[in-house]
Amino acid sequence: MLLLGIDLGTSSIKVSVVDGNTGKRITSAHYPESEAAILSDRTGWAEQDPQSWWSYTKEAIKKVNSTGLFNPKDIQAIGIAYQMHGLIIVDKDQNVLRNAIIWCDSRAVDIGNEAFEALAPTGFLKSHLNSPGNFTASKLAWVKRNEPEVYVKIDKFMLPGDYLSMCLTGEINSNISSLSEGVFWDFKKNCLSEELLTYYGIDKSLVPDIYPVFSNYGSIKPEVASELGLSANTIVAYKAGDQPNNALSLNVFEAGEVAATAGTSGVIYAVADELVYDKESRVNTFAHINHQNDKPNLGVLLCINGTGIQNSWIKRMTAQGQNYSRINEAASDIPVGSEGVRVLPFGNGAERMLCNRTVGAHMENLDFVRHREAHLWRAAQEGIAFSFRYGLDILRENGIDPKVIKAGQANLFLSPVFQQSFAGVTNVPVQLFDNDGSVGAALGAGLGSSTFADRKEAFSGLQQHATIEPSNTTLYDDLYGQWKESLENKLKNK
Repeated sequence: MLLLGIDLGTSSIKVSVVDGNTGKRITSAHYPESEAAILSDRTGWAEQDPQSWWSYTKEAIKKVNSTGLFNPKDIQAIGIAYQMHGLIIVDKDQNVLRNAIIWCDSRAVDIGNEAFEALAPTGFLKSHLNSPGNFTASKLAWVKRNEPEVYVKIDKFMLPGDYLSMCLTGEINSNISSLSEGVFWDFKKNCLSEELLTYYGIDKSLVPDIYPVFSNYGSIKPEVASELGLSANTIVAYKAGDQPNNALSLNVFEAGEVAATAGTSGVIYAVADELVYDKESRVNTFAHINHQNDKPNLGVLLCINGTGIQNSWIKRMTAQGQNYSRINEAASDIPVGSEGVRVLPFGNGAERMLCNRTVGAHMENLDFVRHREAHLWRAAQEGIAFSFRYGLDILRENGIDPKVIKAGQANLFLSPVFQQSFAGVTNVPVQLFDNDGSVGAALGAGLGSSTFADRKEAFSGLQQHATIEPSNTTLYDDLYGQWKESLENKLKNK
C-alpha cells in the first residue's frame, strides 16, 4: 500500500511517495525546476495562476512515476499540503475566475483593518483569535469591493489545497483548520463565522462543504486517474496548510510542542490547548490538524514573509551560477556578526508580526573596501534568524516559551550559518529531522485513510538528523539588540 503526498509551495510543487507499511519515503520529485513566478502588477500584490499549480502537480507526479520504483496503481490515498491564506474562486462549472491572491499579498490590509475596528468591540479577537487582517476572508471582500463583475460569478471560494483536491476529485470541500486560517471560524461558538460573513456581505453558500481534516474528500476522477496512471479508487484523505502540515511531519501534535520552517517564508508554530490570541494580532492562532470542538488544539503561528525569498534574492543578485552549498560555505568563513553588515529581511509585503506594516528590506553598514559578497550572504541569514528571535519574543509575551524547536532539515535549515544563528539568537536547541512537507502530507493521507493504525505507527520511520545547541549566545544577544534598534527606527518612520 502506497501513499502520495503533494506539497503546493510558492516556488514549486513537491510530491513524495511513501510506503504505507514502513512510513518511509520511496521517492520524491518537484516541478518546475526553476522557481515558479509570483505575479505582481502593483506594489503589495502577489498572485499565481492556480491552473499552473495543477499543471505542475501532474508533471511532478509523472516524474515520480517515471522512476519505476513503484506501481502508481498501488497508491491508495493522497494528502495535500499547501501555501496558506490564499484565495481561489470558481464558477458553477469549476472554472477559475481570476488568478489566486496568495499569502503574501497585501492588498486587503486596509479592508481587514476596517473590519477589525468595527468588530473589535464585540469581542471578535476573543472569538476568532485573529483580526481579519489580509487573510482569505478579507481577500474575498476585496474582490467583492473591487471586482464586482467577477464576484457575482462565484460559486465557491477555496484555499489552495481545496483547489488541488477539486482538480483531482471534482469535489469542492474544506475543513475547520483551513477555514480558520482564512478567519472564517468562530472558536467561541464552534461554527462558521456568521459575524464576519455578515459584515463583509459574503453569502454562506460560497463556503465549501466542511469535512474533518482526516477524511475521504473524494475519489480521483477517472480521467485524472487515467492520465496519471493512478487507480480510480484512490482517495484524497488529508488536507492542511503548510505550517500545520509541517508540524504533522515532525510529529508535533500536543500542547507545548513547537515546530519551525524556513522556506519562502519563515514560521514558528506552537501547539496550545487553550484559546490563545495576541492582543495586537501579531501572531495568529488557527485550528490545528487534531483540533476538536470538545478538545481544543490550536496552532499559534508566527510568520515572517521575507526569509527564503530574502536568501534567494541575495543569491540572484550576487551569486548567479553558484549553488546554495557554495554560498553557505563562503558565508561560514565570515565572522559572526558579518563584520558589521546588517540586513532587515522585510521586503515581501506587509508583516503581521509588525502589525501589518510594510517596512521593506534594508542593508546597512556596507563598507566598499572591507565587505564582499560573502558578508552579504552571512548577514542575510543572520538577519533572518534575528527576525525569528523578534517573533519568538512576541510568542513569549503570550505565554509560549519553547524548550526545544523541531524543524525539517530543508531550505534554510540546511545552512550551518542559519542553524547556528537561529539556535544562538533564540537560545533554544533545534532538533533537525529528515522529513519535509510532501512526506508529511503522505503520512497525513495514511492517517486519513486508516492505513496507519495510529500516530505511533505513522511516525515510526521519523529519524532525527541532528541537534543544534545554542552557542555564542551573549554575542548573538548583543548583535540582536543592534538589529532590533535598526528595525524599531524604521518602524518609527512608517
